[in-house]
Amino acid sequence: MTDRSATTYIARLHSAIATKQTAALVGLDPHRHLLPASVREAASSEAAAAETFCRTVIDIVADRVPAVKPQAAFFEQFGPDGVAALQRVMRHAREAGLLVVLDAKRGDIGSTAKAYAAGLLAGHDADAAPLPADALTVSPYLGPDTLEPFVERAREVGGGLYVLVRTSNPESAAFQDARLASDEGEQPLYRSIGRRLDRWNAELPDAERSRGYGSIGAVIGATYPAELAELRAAMPATPLLIPGYGSQGGGADDVAAAFDAAGYGALINSSRGILFAATKEPYASQFGPDRWPEAVSAATDAMIADLAAVSALSRD
Repeated sequence: MTDRSATTYIARLHSAIATKQTAALVGLDPHRHLLPASVREAASSEAAAAETFCRTVIDIVADRVPAVKPQAAFFEQFGPDGVAALQRVMRHAREAGLLVVLDAKRGDIGSTAKAYAAGLLAGHDADAAPLPADALTVSPYLGPDTLEPFVERAREVGGGLYVLVRTSNPESAAFQDARLASDEGEQPLYRSIGRRLDRWNAELPDAERSRGYGSIGAVIGATYPAELAELRAAMPATPLLIPGYGSQGGGADDVAAAFDAAGYGALINSSRGILFAATKEPYASQFGPDRWPEAVSAATDAMIADLAAVSALSRD
């Protein structure tokens, strides 16, 4: 009989973080206009160029980070060929031993949410869904009942979720800071969502938690460090996915509050800052456009070193 505690997303994530000794997450966002000329010129189509680029990045980072985060939109824009490329990229990452967080931000009612979950969330068995994500980003803004099919699917297959709570984009406050009445007094919408997620995680059986965390995570941007610290304290059972590091302006000090005393509790995402490092200093002059894989490697190492200063990871 399978040991469920070992197949939950959060247990697998913590095992991968302990092995790699970093919480660095590489986002796979193959912007069509930023792909290296050498990749575009050698590919038979734009979808093929995106796939080749991402597979190369996966090969570079697989022995150093626990997970990658492909952004579905950058593949879906190419139509059926792009979706097929996304599937192959995800399978390549899983075969390389990486966890795959699919950034698709799905969210809908009832049976529609259930269908999204079945198609996108595979959990511990890569063959359990057409697009084999270990974890999936989802939107909560149609209400808690729209999250329940995703939660059920995640628990069934040993998958994870990352629910949008306090996102990194500049105008997120326009909606997410809206004040709501609650039994704890008036609070912003993002805090209300975060507290609900944490209750769900805290109520999970011990076998479905690891280091006190469940598999129902929250997306909180590095560009809002004060809110990040506030939410970390208010959501002790919830793992965090932190975008906004790197190209969006967040640094190691901005994400330090995401980690617990042992260095767990979060994944920190960098996409453009790693993928297209060869286009910016100090890597542009050091490597140039033709040596972009070396720039990806160097930028990954730099991120890992940066995070090491604020996360005291332990294999315990």
